[in-house]
Amino acid sequence: MGCGENGFRYFTEFCNHINLKVTTQPKKQKHLKFHLYRNSLGQLVKGPAICWRGAESRGRQPAPSDSFDHVTSDDLPNPVATAQATHTPGIHTVTTPVDPIGPPYLVELTPPLTNGSHAPTSQNTFPQTATPPNGPGRLSVIGSGPPKKRHKGWSPEGCAVTTPPLSSSSLTNGAKPDNALPTSESQGSSNPPSPPGPSVTVPDQLLHTCRLRPIIFRGHGSLPQLSGNVSDVQVSSLLQTCYQNCQALPRVYQQYGPAPIQPLSVEMQILLTVYYLVQLGPEQVPLLQDLEQIFMRSWRESHLSEIRQYQQPQPGVSQVPPTLPVLPQAQPLTPSQLPWLAQLAASSCGEGVLVLGDKDSVTLGLADTFTRLLEGRLSHTHYVVIICTAHGQETESCVVVTGKHQCRALTEGMNSPSDGLREISQQISSGLTQELTAFCHSLGADGDVNVLLESSGVDCSVVPPLLSCQESSRDSFPTDRQTDSGTDSPEKQARDRPADRPADRPADRPADRPADRPAELPKYWCSEYRVDWREVRPIQLVVARKLLSHACAIADSSTQNLDLGSFNRVHFLICVPPSEVSFQQTVLHLWNSGVLQQLGLDQECISQKEAERYVVKMDQGARARIDELVHEAHRNSNTLHVLVHDHAHWDITSGVYSAGTGVSEGGLVDRLLNSQEIRDATNILTLHVTSFPFTLQTQDTRISPYNEIHWPSAFNNDVDLYHEKTQYFGVSELLDSTRSGSGLPLLRYDSSFESMASSLEDRFPKLHSAVIRTQVLVQHYCVALMAVSGQPGSGGRSLHKHTSVETLEIVQSLLSPAQRCPAHHGHMVLLRIPSLALAGWAYQRLVRVRQRLGLGEHFEIILGDPSQALSIGQSFTDRIKMWLKIPEPDWAPRTYLELEALPCLLILSGADPQGESLPRSLKYCDLRVISSYLQRTALEQELGLAAYLKRVEPQDSQTNSNALGLGSDLSESDPDKLSSTDNEEDEGGENIVNPDLPGHSPPPHHSSAPKLLVPPPFPGQSCPWARGVSRPPVVLLPRGLYDIITTCDGSGLPRCTSFLPHLSVAWASSFRPMLSKMMTCTEQSLYYRQWTVPRPHHMDSSNHPAVGRTDNYHPRRLLLSGPPQVGKTGAYLQFLGILSRMLIRLMEVDIYDEEEINCSVQLACVQYHPANASWPTREILRSMPFDYTVHDPEYEDISTVYCPEHCPNSGGNHRRQEDVYLRRHTARIKLSKYAAYNTYHHCEQCHQYMGFNPRYQMYESALHSFSFSHLLLGKEIQLYFIIPRSKQHHFSFSQSGGQLESMRLPLISDWNSDCIKSPIFTPTTGRHEHGLFNLFHAMDGAAHLHILVIKEYEMAVYKKYWPNHIMLVLPTIFNGAGIGAAHFLIKELSYQNLELERSRHVEAGGKSADVWPFIVLSDDSCVMWNAVDLDSHSSSGSVERNTSLKQLLQHLEACPDLTQYGLCGIRKWSSRSPGQGSGGGASHREPFSRGHLHDFLLLNVGLTQDVQFNQNRFTCDDVDFILRAHSAGLLTCRFNNFSVMKKQIAIGGYRTFIIKTKITDVPTSVQPSQYVCAPDSKHLFLATPAHLLLEKYLQHTSQRLFPLSARNYTHPILSVDCYLSLGPEVTVCFVSSRAQSLNISTTGLLFSGLILCFCDSFITPGFLKKFHFLKGATLCVISSDRSSLRQTVVRLELEDEWRFRLSDEFQTANAKEDCPLFFLTGKHV
Repeated sequence: MGCGENGFRYFTEFCNHINLKVTTQPKKQKHLKFHLYRNSLGQLVKGPAICWRGAESRGRQPAPSDSFDHVTSDDLPNPVATAQATHTPGIHTVTTPVDPIGPPYLVELTPPLTNGSHAPTSQNTFPQTATPPNGPGRLSVIGSGPPKKRHKGWSPEGCAVTTPPLSSSSLTNGAKPDNALPTSESQGSSNPPSPPGPSVTVPDQLLHTCRLRPIIFRGHGSLPQLSGNVSDVQVSSLLQTCYQNCQALPRVYQQYGPAPIQPLSVEMQILLTVYYLVQLGPEQVPLLQDLEQIFMRSWRESHLSEIRQYQQPQPGVSQVPPTLPVLPQAQPLTPSQLPWLAQLAASSCGEGVLVLGDKDSVTLGLADTFTRLLEGRLSHTHYVVIICTAHGQETESCVVVTGKHQCRALTEGMNSPSDGLREISQQISSGLTQELTAFCHSLGADGDVNVLLESSGVDCSVVPPLLSCQESSRDSFPTDRQTDSGTDSPEKQARDRPADRPADRPADRPADRPADRPAELPKYWCSEYRVDWREVRPIQLVVARKLLSHACAIADSSTQNLDLGSFNRVHFLICVPPSEVSFQQTVLHLWNSGVLQQLGLDQECISQKEAERYVVKMDQGARARIDELVHEAHRNSNTLHVLVHDHAHWDITSGVYSAGTGVSEGGLVDRLLNSQEIRDATNILTLHVTSFPFTLQTQDTRISPYNEIHWPSAFNNDVDLYHEKTQYFGVSELLDSTRSGSGLPLLRYDSSFESMASSLEDRFPKLHSAVIRTQVLVQHYCVALMAVSGQPGSGGRSLHKHTSVETLEIVQSLLSPAQRCPAHHGHMVLLRIPSLALAGWAYQRLVRVRQRLGLGEHFEIILGDPSQALSIGQSFTDRIKMWLKIPEPDWAPRTYLELEALPCLLILSGADPQGESLPRSLKYCDLRVISSYLQRTALEQELGLAAYLKRVEPQDSQTNSNALGLGSDLSESDPDKLSSTDNEEDEGGENIVNPDLPGHSPPPHHSSAPKLLVPPPFPGQSCPWARGVSRPPVVLLPRGLYDIITTCDGSGLPRCTSFLPHLSVAWASSFRPMLSKMMTCTEQSLYYRQWTVPRPHHMDSSNHPAVGRTDNYHPRRLLLSGPPQVGKTGAYLQFLGILSRMLIRLMEVDIYDEEEINCSVQLACVQYHPANASWPTREILRSMPFDYTVHDPEYEDISTVYCPEHCPNSGGNHRRQEDVYLRRHTARIKLSKYAAYNTYHHCEQCHQYMGFNPRYQMYESALHSFSFSHLLLGKEIQLYFIIPRSKQHHFSFSQSGGQLESMRLPLISDWNSDCIKSPIFTPTTGRHEHGLFNLFHAMDGAAHLHILVIKEYEMAVYKKYWPNHIMLVLPTIFNGAGIGAAHFLIKELSYQNLELERSRHVEAGGKSADVWPFIVLSDDSCVMWNAVDLDSHSSSGSVERNTSLKQLLQHLEACPDLTQYGLCGIRKWSSRSPGQGSGGGASHREPFSRGHLHDFLLLNVGLTQDVQFNQNRFTCDDVDFILRAHSAGLLTCRFNNFSVMKKQIAIGGYRTFIIKTKITDVPTSVQPSQYVCAPDSKHLFLATPAHLLLEKYLQHTSQRLFPLSARNYTHPILSVDCYLSLGPEVTVCFVSSRAQSLNISTTGLLFSGLILCFCDSFITPGFLKKFHFLKGATLCVISSDRSSLRQTVVRLELEDEWRFRLSDEFQTANAKEDCPLFFLTGKHV
C-alpha cells in the first residue's frame, strides 16, 4: 500500500498517510488485513485478504528445481484503481476499489494470459474460474507476510515469479516477429537514425565489461541519438508499435457515433508496462501479445459500461455476467503520479526492474543506465524503465533490457531463421567454438573425453574441435556409402588402420566373434515384423470422397468454373518441398497406391523410378515441369489436370517481393502456382495440402472457405467412426500425457541439460545458444555411449554424472532392443539440429565416438540433409532388404519410412521439416536443441515430427490413457526402460545397467569386441521393437518451450495456439477475441480469415479483390488440412483415383440393356425388305402382318396382347411389378459426342444454347396463352407457352397486340441440311435437373424446335434450370394427371396448330397438304441414338454406330411417302448385336416392321386426327394408342436399323406414383386391395386420382377378379375399344367396335372374360353377341358414376348372359369430391 516512499504495514500508519480520520483508535499492532471493494449496491464490503510474506534477500535467484507460483495477467495490479485511490484523499478514496490486483470478479472479463509454467497444467485451473469476492483462493502479487516495519517494498516472492522461466531458446527464431516484444522490425542491431538533438555516448568495452549487449526499446517520445560504441547496443521500435496499436483500439466503436470511450493514456500504458515487467520471472522474456492483452483488458475494465452498450458479443471472448457490478469511471492518471506509482510497482520485485523517474530527459536516463552498467550496479536488474514527465512536455519513456538471459534471447530473436543459421556457420568457421569444445570435453576430475576414448582399447586420433563443419554435409560426407563408414568420411584416417580396428573391417573380424553379433546377418527370423505404411486406411477414403464432393460442388455451382462432364481423363503433378527424402517418400506412396493403374498410366510407368515424372521438387528445376503442365493443359482441353501442392505452408513468400529485394530463396511457389496461366486454365484444379492451414487463411486468401476440407476425427468419444485400425497420436495427445498423472508423460524436458546449457551460455556470451546447446547435447550423447557400452577404461558409471538420465535412457533404448530381437530389430532416435553446420559436426563427432567404442555395426547414424539423398551403410541396407524381402541387388532405402525397425540415430537438419515422415519405430524425438518458436506453424511442425499412428488392437481393454501408451514406458519391465526422474543422478545411473545381470562388472580388458550389458538374443524371445511399436515416441523439449506448450490459456487451449500463425502474417487488430476450445476447424478458419492479414512478403498480399467485390478467391482451388503425419498423402492420392473413376462415370451412363420379350420364331420365316434397304416400301409394309405383341422389356409386367400367330414362352419367369423398375438390367456406356445432356453439363459450346452465357440476355422469356376446344374435354382449354426471346422466330404473333397465333411449321417440300422440320415435344415431370433436354450435341448444332411439356406447379423450377427452352405449361386441372394427358394435349394442340398453319398457307396461295404434319414425341430419358452400319460386313453380324439425332430425324423425314404413315418409330437399343439370338432376331434382320412403338415417335397429327390418346391414362397409354391406331387402318413403321438408348434416371418421371391417404399426417402402407371399396361404405379414402387407382387395382388383383384367365393364353379376356393391363398372368384380346376397323379373327375363340371401359354408342348388343365366353367367365363394366353403370348394363342387355349381384359393385377409394370411378362384375351363365 502507499506511494512507495514510505513503507508501512499498520492500519494507523495507512490512515495517517491518506489523511483518513477514524472514530476509534485501533491498536498500533493492527495490520492491514483485507482489501475493500464496492459491490453492486454501491456499498463497501470486505474483499480478499492481503497475503503478507516476510522479506527476504532481494538478489536471490531461484534454483532450477524451485517451483514458481503461477500468476496470470488477471493477477496484475489494477492501475486504474490504484491511481484513483492515491490521487484523491478522503473518504472517497477508501470507497473506491484499491485492490492492487483488481477486484476478483474481473477474472472472467477476458481469458487470462499466462506466461508459462512448468507445473502440471491440471493444477492451473484457477485462472479459468472466478473466485468469490471474499474467497480464500485468490492469488496476489503481494507477499504473504507482513514485512519489517521500515522495509521499503516487498520481497521478491511478492512479485511471485508468475510464469516459468523462458530460456534463451524460447524466443522466436524467425525474422522480425510481432509477437515477441523485444524484436525489432527494421533495425536489427544497428542504431536507427534519430532527430537532431542531444545524444548519448555508448561507453567503450560495454559488451566486454558487462558481458551483454543491452537492448533499448523505443517508448513514447523520441529517442536521443546514440554515438560512440553503438555496435554494443541494439534499438527496437516494437514496443512503440505496441503502444500505437493500443491507441487504435477504440476506433472499432466509431461506427456507433460519439461515445465517452477514450484510448489508454500514455501514463497508463507506461504503468501497465512496468506492472508487466515486474511480474515476469528472472528467466522469462516479455511477449508482445501478453502486453497487448493487458492493455486490452485494462481498457475494457475502465470502459466496461460503454463497451456493454456498444459491443456485441464476440466468439471466443468471455462476456461479463449481467449480474456483476459495473466499475466506476476512473479518474485519469496524471504525469506527476506516474513515476512514484511505477517505482511503487517496481519495488515489489527487488532489483529486477529499475524505474528511473527522476530524470529530466531520456538522454540523462540512458546515460545513467550506461554508467550503472559499467559500475556493475545492474547485475541483478533485468529491465530499466526510463520515465520523463517534465513540466510542460509530453511524457517520454523507453525500456532498456539489461538482463543477460533476456538480452541473449532477444538478440538471437531479432535475426531471421536464415540469418541465425548464417551466424552459427560463421561462428563455427571462425574458430570461436574451440574454447567451448575444449571446455565440454573436460570432465573435471574424471578426465577428458578424448583421453578416455583413447584408453578404451581402440586407438584413434584426436578428435578436432568444432571447425570446418559449416559447409553442407555434401562437402564432407559421401552420398553413396558402400559400408557404414565410407572411404571419404571424416573418420577415414582412423579406418585406414588395419591392425587395431577389427570392428571396422568385417574381413578382419576374429574367428571367435560371438554368433550374436549384429554385424552378421540375423540368424533368426522375427515373426513379429511387419510394415503397414502401404495400407490405405478407411479414413483416407473418407477424406478422398470429401475432396471429390468439393470438386463436384465447384462444378455444380452457377459460376461454371469447372465442367467435370467435359473431361475424359485425369493428369496430375505433385509439388513437394525441395527435400530429397520427401520427394522419394511421395514417389513411394504414389507407386504403392495403385493410382497410376487407376488412371491408366501404368503402361507409361513400369518402375518406381519412372513414377518420379509425376512428382516435382519445388526448386529451380520446377519451372520447366510447371510450364509443361500448363502447355499440356492448353493442348488437351478434355484432360483435367490436378496440381497438388503438398506441404503448402513451406514457401509462402511473395515472388514479387523476393524479386524486388533480391532474395534468392523463397517466392518460387508464388511465381509458379499463382501465375495467371494456371488461374485462367479452366482444366487445372489446384489442391493445397498442409498441416497448418492458417498460413493461407488471411483476409486476402485465394481459397474460398467453402473449398476447405478438414481432416475428420476418426474417434468420437472413444467410438470408432470409420472402422480405423489406427488411432492418431498428435500434439494434443502429447499434452494430455502431461496431465494424465499415470506414469511418465511423453512430453518432457531435461533439467540437467538445461542447467548445464544455461551455465555455459553465461560463460560464453558471444556464442549463439544453438552452438552451446548442440555442444552440450552431443557431449551428453558421447558420454552416455561410453557409459552404456561398458568399454574398459571408458569411465563406466563414473561418467553417469556427466550426462543426464534422459540421454542415458535414449542411448540404452538405441542399443539394447536390437540385442534382444532375433532379427536385431531396434528403435529410431531422432535428434533435431536445424543448423546444417552443427548437424554435420554432431554427425562427425558421434560417428567417431561410435567407431572408437566398436559400436559401428550396432546402430546406424544418419545425417538427414534435406538436399541430399538418404545414405546408410551397406550392412544396414542388407538387413532392411532381408526384412522387406527385396531381391533387387542395387536397392537402397530412399525414405525414412523404409528404415522401420532399424536401430539408428537420425540427425535431422534443415531450418524447417519439409514433410518427411518417420517410421513407427521412432521411440525418442530429441528436440532439446531447437530454438523456441513463438509462431504457431514453426512450433507445431517441430512437434509434428513425433506424430504417430497407433495401431488399435480390438483386444485392448485398457483405458484411453493406457491405450495410447501414456506413461507406459515402465509397464513391461524392459531393461532399456529408465526412470526419468531428475532427483538423484546416481539413482538414475543405476538403472542404466540391466538389473538382471548380477555384479555389473565391466568386461575384461582383453576383449576386443564391445559387449553391451544386455542379455543375448535367443529364438524364443519376443521382439522389443514389436512390443513398443504401438507406443508413441517420447519428446524431449527445451525447458522454456515445454513451459509454453504445457500452459493453457483461459479457453483451455494450449497457449501456443494463440501465437501468431506465421512470420509472414500479422494480426489485423489487437482488438481480437481469443481462440475458443469449442471452435471447429471451420470456425478457426473463419477466425484467421477475419483477424490476420498477409505481410508484404506474403504471397497473398497482392491478392486484393476487384472493385465492388469483397474477395478474390481462386475459382478452382481446394485446401486439404490435417495434422502432421496423419495420412494426407494417401488421401489425396485416393482422391485422384476416385476422381478419375468419377470422370469415367460422368462420361458413361447407365443404359437400359434388355433383350426384347415375347418373341416368336414364326415371324422369321419371310424376309419382306432387303437387309440394306434405307426406307420401307409402303405397299410391302402394308402387306406385312401387324405384330400385336409388346416386345419392349419395360412392359414386362403388363398383360400380353393376344395374337393368334404368337406362341408364348411357357417357361418365362415374370418378375413382380414393383421389381421391374428397380431391377432392370443396365450397362455402362460411354457418352458419344452426339449425346443428350442434363443440366449438369456445362461446356463452352452449350452456354448460349442453355442461356447461361452472360454476354447474351437471350434467356429473357415471355408468357403467351393459346386456347382451343375439344369434345372430349367439354370446354375450352387454355395452354401457356413460355417462349424465350431467342426462340420467338418459331412462332407467329398478331401484328396488333402481339397475341400468339400459331407455331410456324415448314412445308413438306422444304429441305435444309442444317435444320430439322419436326417440332420435338418432351413431356416431363420431376426431372428439372436430370432430364436430358440439352440436345445441342445430339442435334450436332442443327436448328430445331424443342418444346418441354411441363405441369403448372413445376413451371418456376423448370424455367430456372432451362431458361432458354420453350415450355408448354399444362392447365391446372392436369397437375395430377398422367402421361396420357400430356400426350393427348400435345397431339390435339399440334393438330389445332396444323389447321391454323394450313389456313395461313392457303391464304398465302398454297395448298393445305403442303404443310409439314409431323411432330416428334420423345421421352425425357433418351440419351443417345444408334444406326446400323449397312456397309459393314462382320462375321458377328451388322455393326451399330452412334449417330446424331439430326441424322436420324433427317433420315426419317426423307422417307418416301412419309405423309402416308400414321406413326414411325425406332427400336430400343440392346447390347446384343443386330441379327443375333432369338430375342429380336426377326425384327432385327427385317429392317422395317409393323408393331408397337415406344419412347420416340414420329407422329402424323393429320392422319391420326380421329385417334386420340386417352387423357385419363397413367400407364400403357402408348400401347392403347397404337392398338387403336392400327385398328383404324393407320400405317405404322418401326425402323429397325435405328435404335434409341434410354438412360436410367431414378428421379422423377411419369412412372413414379405415390399412393397415399387423405390423412397426410398418418403414414400408412396402402395395399392394392384397398384401392377399391364398396359404394357408400366407410373406407379409408386415398388422395390419388381415381383412374390411377383403377389401373393399379386391375394390375395387381386380376387373378382374383378373372380366375379363369390366369396363365390361360388360349382363352384371353376380351377388351373392347380400350387396352387395360390386367397383370402379366392375364392375356388381353383387343378389338375395336368401330366400323371398318381392323381386328383379329376371333372365330372359334372362347374368352375367359369381358371388360367394358366407358362404353360409347359404337358398342351395341349385337356387337357383343359375336363373341363367345367360357362358362363362369368374368365381366367387368367400368363407368364414371353408378347411373351410367346401370344404363350400360341395360343398354347392352348384359343381364341376358351375365349374372350380377349387389355385392359385385365397387368404386375406387376416392371421396365424393374426387369423382371416384365405379365398376360392376358379373359371371357368365
